[in-house]
Amino acid sequence: MLTTYYDERETRTPESRETGLMAALPRILHHAKTKSATYGRILADIDPQTITSREALASLPVTRKSDLIDGQSKEPPLAGLNATPIPAMARMFQSPGPIYDPQGKGDDWWRMGRAFFAAGFRPGDIVHNCLSYHLTPGGFIFDSGARACGCVVVPAGVGQSEAQVKAISDLKPAGYSGTPSFLKILIEKAEELGADISSIKRALVSGEALPESLRDWFAERDIAMLQCYASADLGLIAYESDAKNGMIVAEDIILEIVRPGTGEPVPAGEVGEVVVTTLNMDYPLIRFATGDLSAIAVGQSACGRTNDRIKGWMGRADQTTKVKGMFVHPQQVAEIVKRHDAIAKARLVVTRENDNDVMTLLCEGNEGAADLAAIGETMASVCKLRGEVAFNPAGTLPNDGKVIDDRRDHS
Repeated sequence: MLTTYYDERETRTPESRETGLMAALPRILHHAKTKSATYGRILADIDPQTITSREALASLPVTRKSDLIDGQSKEPPLAGLNATPIPAMARMFQSPGPIYDPQGKGDDWWRMGRAFFAAGFRPGDIVHNCLSYHLTPGGFIFDSGARACGCVVVPAGVGQSEAQVKAISDLKPAGYSGTPSFLKILIEKAEELGADISSIKRALVSGEALPESLRDWFAERDIAMLQCYASADLGLIAYESDAKNGMIVAEDIILEIVRPGTGEPVPAGEVGEVVVTTLNMDYPLIRFATGDLSAIAVGQSACGRTNDRIKGWMGRADQTTKVKGMFVHPQQVAEIVKRHDAIAKARLVVTRENDNDVMTLLCEGNEGAADLAAIGETMASVCKLRGEVAFNPAGTLPNDGKVIDDRRDHS
């Protein structure tokens, strides 16, 4: 197990980290409010100097990634969220959607270096980087992180597997970065061609799921593989260490887990949506809802890094579905819960019976104090659709982050 760290901040006490983040929070809010057109409007009635705790932060509105396409079309190119003007940026990218993302000037702008270091990359290592450099930022995100560790990068991108196998065989990189599935393609192509690419001993992967069976497949070929969680807008969010017991939250961000469809933080261990506030002066995203589900893992990593851990990617938070031709959103379920004190937790289950859509609100809470008819009327008012209401014993609704459970067969 590694005994050294990317910097001393990874092992500081949780109390000192939290103090530093809360001291930085009002500064980034003031900067966003004064330099970003959109945050100037969102934070118009907020005094940044009063936002010095997670409780205070939770009172601010959420900015949703799912709203970026519409926002950018109305206020191009970045929906007014940038604090640095476009001419002063280093690059602009187009992600699927399309969503446009900036890169500011400076080294390792996405803060990826510590993920590469935790995965075992060291100065002088050659890294074969197989995320795309074309329009999308993935290649540059990983490239900057590897170089922050002093590595030499082969900007391979995607495709041309035969040419890539030749480059690996000739240059003998120590490591790979990209998606796990493409490394598998390269290994299988090398076996087909009789080429030796066994110089690759470690890999940092992202962009898709990494089942343990696939990680074991690489381990059988003497490749140690770790994964990280990053996005074009937020940069590094969390990363694995050699302890492999969850993903360690990156430094310089404030991560919350909230109930899907709301901005309300959930108790530690409960599955919810990942919401991140960055300390990025160019693109200061405040309570940015990723649309991804995860949960805080109990305790600290066995590797000695002291920041919180998340359990990794656990699904998508946007569970909007259409019932009888009407869209039903997680926010509406949250509104029903909010209006009835007897409900502690709820899940809207959608089924199909006799060719008809059926909604049932499964609740946990104080059934004795509940007025089922009133809850049903609230559901009809909020969702514009009628449904059934039922109470379950406490603890019977799964801890999987689902607010809307669509059980219909859509095949």
